[in-house]
Amino acid sequence: MPTVDDILEHIGEFNFFQKQTFFLLALLSAAFTPIYVGIVFLGFTPEHRCLSPGVAELSRRCGWSLAEELNYTVPGPGAAGETFPNQCHGYEVDWNRSGLSCVDPLAGLAANRSHLPLGPCRHGWVYDTPGSSIVTEFNLVCASSWMLDLFQSAVNVGFFIGSVGIGYLADRFGRKLCLLVTILINAASGVLMAVSPNYTWVLIFRLIQGLVSKAGWLIGYILITEFVGLSYRRTVGIVYQVAFTVGLLVLAGVAYVLPHWRWLQLTVTLPNICFVLYYWCIPESPRWLISQNKSAKAMRVMKYIAKKNGKPLPASLQSLRRDEEVDEKLNPSFLDLVRTPQIRKHTLILMYNWFTSSVLYQGLIMHMGLAGSDIYLDFFYSALVEFPAALIIILTIDRIGRRYPWAASNMVAGAACLASVFIPDDLHWLRVTVACLGRMGITMAFEMVCLVNAELYPTFIRNLGVLVCSSMCDIGGIVTPFLVYRLTDVWHELPLVVFAVIGLVAGGLVLLLPETKGKALPETIDEAENMQRPRKNKEKMIYLQVKKLDIPLN
Repeated sequence: MPTVDDILEHIGEFNFFQKQTFFLLALLSAAFTPIYVGIVFLGFTPEHRCLSPGVAELSRRCGWSLAEELNYTVPGPGAAGETFPNQCHGYEVDWNRSGLSCVDPLAGLAANRSHLPLGPCRHGWVYDTPGSSIVTEFNLVCASSWMLDLFQSAVNVGFFIGSVGIGYLADRFGRKLCLLVTILINAASGVLMAVSPNYTWVLIFRLIQGLVSKAGWLIGYILITEFVGLSYRRTVGIVYQVAFTVGLLVLAGVAYVLPHWRWLQLTVTLPNICFVLYYWCIPESPRWLISQNKSAKAMRVMKYIAKKNGKPLPASLQSLRRDEEVDEKLNPSFLDLVRTPQIRKHTLILMYNWFTSSVLYQGLIMHMGLAGSDIYLDFFYSALVEFPAALIIILTIDRIGRRYPWAASNMVAGAACLASVFIPDDLHWLRVTVACLGRMGITMAFEMVCLVNAELYPTFIRNLGVLVCSSMCDIGGIVTPFLVYRLTDVWHELPLVVFAVIGLVAGGLVLLLPETKGKALPETIDEAENMQRPRKNKEKMIYLQVKKLDIPLN
């Protein structure tokens, strides 16, 4: 019986249809970037200080420059026993009194400024920025700074719930339907977030975006890998993720042009409205249709692909039907991810690697910081590091395989973290170089886990397997700030030690997975269980079939 891969060899593994579909889905990948890392610009926290109408009037009357105003009226470092008291406290002084002089107006009130009483910012804050963010609009600073953390946690919670729930629905009701639904909800919630009147509604729509956006991104990834032939599967999987990196660069440019968060949110959401047109451009996955015993519909999709590619479909390949050996269970279940020994091992190792990739990817950025003070350039330069990682993957995985580059990338990231602990602070260039090496390594690991994850599961639970395992990425995103900031309070380099350990362990666990280089996507549980010894298993199956038919083995 011909398989999808057999037919694709005749009608085109990566011809016009696949290229068009890949381009459309790559746009979807790039559009996911503002949701995943948009907090950098949407929640940007600029320098700020207490707003005082009396200070503003006194500054105008005295003709102070901004530097003089700050020097005369804002508490300095060390006041109130805090690191940044000037951001959250102001002097409890009646700035409207007529006796204040224009030269050091506080000199006559106390012998030392440290003796002056401090109080919270009663009239709000002044922000040193030409634009706006949710922080500046809703005053998410000082005692309310935790609300910014909640804003980012909400989208990660949405990622986690949506990955599991929508992953099940995509395997149960189809890739295309769930993709279109997630696109529609994502577009609607993004627009509503841009016009929300208060923080509560912004948080609600941010959570809804999280519920559907990552799931839609991963469904797009599954779709394109199921449309192309075996020899192109790894390339489109990697370049699909490179499209996300391109989105990082575009986001930096758009955020620079539109420094106001509502206009930025609206602008990055608009492409999602156009993606609804994919209903007429992208068919259902024929592999999923076959797994659901809908071979006639799958055959129509294959004929459509052949027509788009301008290739004739041989008569011998027009009787596509479901293999009798395909597992009879059509409805995916979470238990299928842990029911059998090999798939259970794959699931646990993949979940740990998703978690590790997220923790190291985000943790290295948080811990290292970015040189300079230009948030747009810093963001742009940090994104450029990810392109060499993709190039290295493309150049190695077809020659060496998946396992060794993946294991090595985790170990390089872990080793870079460990090395950073022993590099003195005065060798700043070396610390930055090693940190970039670690960032490149974990970026490779992130892209590899997404690629291999789809290759280790049979068709009827492939989408569920990818989304459930990748949900650990969201757990990692939730705990990473606590790992970085809490452990730094104990010892500044302690987070790097933790990152090194979990990175090295992840690299070792990868070596326990089967190599998927050059192998067709498994269609059944048995095929996934026997990926370690495919040739022996295939020969055994042929022998049993021949024995059953009583055909002599000549």
